[in-house]
Amino acid sequence: MHGAKFKLSDATTWDEPGEILAVTDDHLGPVRISVWRAKHFVKAPSHPFPVVRIERLAAKGTRRDPKDLWLGWLGNAPPPLSDWWRSYLRRYGIDHWYRFAKQSLHWTLPHLKTPAQSERGSDLMPLLTWELWLARQVVADKPLPWQKAQTLLTPGRVRQNFGSVLAQIGTPARTPKPRGKSTGWLKGKVRRHAERHPIVKKSKK
Repeated sequence: MHGAKFKLSDATTWDEPGEILAVTDDHLGPVRISVWRAKHFVKAPSHPFPVVRIERLAAKGTRRDPKDLWLGWLGNAPPPLSDWWRSYLRRYGIDHWYRFAKQSLHWTLPHLKTPAQSERGSDLMPLLTWELWLARQVVADKPLPWQKAQTLLTPGRVRQNFGSVLAQIGTPARTPKPRGKSTGWLKGKVRRHAERHPIVKKSKK
């Protein structure tokens, strides 16, 4: 049912790969990709998936520059092996964007009440990122005392000095005018609490 043991850290347990591809990348140098198909976890024998080993032959073999990288594919049929491993390289830019959206664009800061409001707030994150990307040519770099000057501004550095762009663009809104003191809450008007929803908790039964 399970077949022979396949352990990533023990080369003696590896059988012959089903496919081997050797390529030369412009940044990574010579790369060799080996794929083993129909492997599965011990607790999930009915869900096989392919396993890929990526060998960077020119790497140093350190923690920051490893020689081997193991990947697995779950879901629909994987793309051709020549494209599959390159797609994984994109995850680093995606991970950094999620961090930037949460820390600098305050993605998770608002406490919204409805799913529709949360979805609308999430839809604004890519638009804000593109706005910062397009403004990188018109924003002057003004690094803080502990920052180094940059020639190609990152979205974070553009956001840091984006106020100068807003000052030039201006706003279509009219200048606010004083209206006197607010009348406050009308006497006799019933106050109603905001609708509350139960918190969804994931717990074991």
